[in-house]
Formats: sequence, structure tokens, C-alpha cells
Amino acid sequence: MALHLIIDGYNLIRRFDRLRRAEHKSLELGRRALIDELAAYKRVKGYKITVVFDGGQNNEPFEARSADKGIRIRFSRHGQTADSVIVNMACRDAQKAMVVTADRELAAKVAAKNAVPVDPGEFEEKMEMARLMEAKGTGGEDGHRQGWVPTTRKKGPARRLPKSRRRQLRKVKKL
Repeated sequence: MALHLIIDGYNLIRRFDRLRRAEHKSLELGRRALIDELAAYKRVKGYKITVVFDGGQNNEPFEARSADKGIRIRFSRHGQTADSVIVNMACRDAQKAMVVTADRELAAKVAAKNAVPVDPGEFEEKMEMARLMEAKGTGGEDGHRQGWVPTTRKKGPARRLPKSRRRQLRKVKKL
């Protein structure tokens, strides 16, 4: 199953120092820096990525949509929040959707729609790992290590999490 990462754009920009510094220069530079970061992540992982921004100044009655470097970009229409666009997208792609946001209310809404909310701090670590993999040239299409890895870790039902939680953790591991 291919994942669909849905990014709460301005929320993520304001969580990362690099992106926040770019945004202080101009809003467009902040968005451009985020798209560059996500494009590098997409080159390594290959997941479908959509960034949603609030289009508060947008007086159009329709959502603005575009794409850049393989990243889909959506601006909410006038009178609509990015959160409502994200919830609708999460509802449509429920089993495949992972929503990156620090907004607890939005995270609870998408979790209720069977999508997996991801903390921006955790996602930043994954993006950094992808950037390093790309620099080393070791990242494959799926980004996983090849071959068997020996382990002495015990497995069994005594430690087994509920099925819904295991499903969420499998999705997060794929990041």
C-alpha cells in the first residue's frame, strides 16, 4: 500500500528552524524551502506528498492547486481553513494517509478518520535520515535495508499491541 503524506504547511514551517528563518525573510521563501526539503525526501522514499496551506488572502471560490518538484500543493479557498482541507483528504485516503501536524485538534480529527497523525519532530528526523541517505547514495525506492539482520529479540503475544496500534506503527516505520 502506497502512503500519502499530507503536510500541514505553515504548521510545519514554523516548527523547523531552517524553514522558520526562511519564512522570516518572506512567506514565499518559507514555502519554497519546505517544498525543497519535501522534494529531497520524496526522491528517497517515493511517497505521494501533498502540502496544504491556508489561502486566507485567496478570494477565489475554489481551492488553488499546483505541483512543484513532484510535490502537490493546495491552498484552501476563501473562508475555508487548511485544517478542513486536510481532514477531507484524510477521510478520502484514510488507510493510506499520514498527516504531519503539531495541531492536536487536527491530529485528533484525522485519527478519527483512520489516518495516522505524525509529530513534526519525528518527521524532521525522518527527513534528515532521508537527506543523509541521498547524500550517501544508499537510499532505494523503498529506503529499507536489504538482507537479513540477525536479532535475539524475543517475539510473542505477551507484548503484542492492539491491532489498530500495530497498523499505525507500521505506517510510521515506512516514513
